[in-house]
Amino acid sequence: MAIREAACDLIGYINRSPSPYHAVAEAIKVLHSVGYKRLEESADWNLSPGGLYYLTRNASTLIAFALGEKFEAGNGCQLIGAHTDSPCLRVKQRSKHTSVGYNQVRTECYGGGIWATWFDRDLKLAGKVIVRSENGALASRLAHVDKPLLRVPTLAIHLDRSVNEAFKFNKEEQLIPVLGMIEKELGGEEKKKVTGVEKQQQPFTFHHNSKLISMLAEHLGCKGDDIAGFDLCLADFMPGNLAGADEEFINAPRQDNLVNAWAGVQALAQHCPTGSSTAAVLCLYDHEEVGSQSAHGAGTELTNLVLDRLCGGDSALHAQCVARSFLLSADQVHGVHPNYVSKHETNFQPSLNGGVTMKHNSNQRYATTAMGASLLHELARRNDIPLQEVMVRNDSPCGSTIGPIISAKTALRTLDLGCPQLSMHSIREMGGAHDPYHAVALYKAFYEQFAAIDGESSDEACVDPALI
Repeated sequence: MAIREAACDLIGYINRSPSPYHAVAEAIKVLHSVGYKRLEESADWNLSPGGLYYLTRNASTLIAFALGEKFEAGNGCQLIGAHTDSPCLRVKQRSKHTSVGYNQVRTECYGGGIWATWFDRDLKLAGKVIVRSENGALASRLAHVDKPLLRVPTLAIHLDRSVNEAFKFNKEEQLIPVLGMIEKELGGEEKKKVTGVEKQQQPFTFHHNSKLISMLAEHLGCKGDDIAGFDLCLADFMPGNLAGADEEFINAPRQDNLVNAWAGVQALAQHCPTGSSTAAVLCLYDHEEVGSQSAHGAGTELTNLVLDRLCGGDSALHAQCVARSFLLSADQVHGVHPNYVSKHETNFQPSLNGGVTMKHNSNQRYATTAMGASLLHELARRNDIPLQEVMVRNDSPCGSTIGPIISAKTALRTLDLGCPQLSMHSIREMGGAHDPYHAVALYKAFYEQFAAIDGESSDEACVDPALI
């Protein structure tokens, strides 16, 4: 896959993945195409060396793995972790709202978004809908209503002359998307008012605008009354695209962190387990943007549970597996901003299209160690893959990601890295069109060559009694 082809493939993945559920579904399509088989957490696993497997949780988290042809319980794993969620507006579980003739949809701010960028954008709707069948059984369905349904309009400058000095708004009262106009009631009959007690007894759809429910029902091919619940995200209607004088940029939503989710899927799909004695593992978690502390976030026991089953439930073999394994925590990086250069550390200014970037932080906001960084540098050197590094300024706060969380939970050696971008957490972000290609190359090399380089090295040599 060439550089431009990789960029276009990534853009297609982003356009088809406006929610964590769609990101997982699109990943599964790729894995299925190369022979991966679904596992159920609640069932027994009959794993075979050379086998290709995946499992999901909540339909928004995915773990996939390729067992080496010579894999045995206790052998090491090369893991890549990324996340499927991004800051967005999510439809509240009681979203019905009207104001001066407008139908609106109440939403909740998910994660740390730059919410000002959500104003005056055409917004679509996507996520998971729970549908009830005739016999009462419930099943989840994907919904992607790819139309400009909603919009949060700004206030005209004539009514707020200070708007260019400081754009301030109340997230509860002024960040409410408009869905449409209220239709006049025929016959002028007054609707019966519903009391508080009666509201609690009403079906799920009672608490949402009827037009919203009817559009979802039409999209899913079901009745409105069959909708028993949903988890819906608002998303930018405008698709991602190549941009710049030489099309060297990607302008698209959710690059944090679908760039690395996509690159991990591509690397795993291209990985061949023939002759390998290790396992290549890809973990795509939900809820990173809100702290990862959920049953399907990186803070769950899910990673340990999967490793335990790869080791046949033997605690000693599990410990050996962890000691022989390594995790790349892949999440986006702040590229140096041409208009805010002073916000970046002078000696660490990663550029778009400069390659995947390692993250360092002595206070353990990132999990990268000296040996881990050296091992990755050696992997990149042997494969002629560009690699950058980043540290934040002492007078600037440092974010974090799933790396330290998984490392502390599992004791896995871990390194944090990602592709540089601008406008992180905006509704529409800006990345390099060359970096996705480099990410796939690095992650594929990690799956196939890292174990050998790791085996040639020793991080404990400095405390070897024979050498002290």
